[in-house]
Amino acid sequence: MPERALVTVRFGPYSSSSGLVEHRTYRLQGLRAALAGDGHHVVLEEAPDRNIVELIVNGENVFQCNIKDLDFGGDGQLDPLCEEARRAVLNAY
Repeated sequence: MPERALVTVRFGPYSSSSGLVEHRTYRLQGLRAALAGDGHHVVLEEAPDRNIVELIVNGENVFQCNIKDLDFGGDGQLDPLCEEARRAVLNAY
């Protein structure tokens, strides 16, 4: 994958400790930082499906996980899912 790829992060709503189900980006901070650190341009796109995170590169879904499995906040360096997602983007065609 060329450096500075356009990565679309589709994410769905999830429930917080307050019980409200909303689209939130707090759990995407580390993922965004990891991808931006590689020089990629990250675009966030809200999706209707609950708890989903999908990374799309060149129209292809290259990674998917549950948004609640991502670490809250941070830079993504200690989150193994962020590293897995970063590798999936680097290996995308």
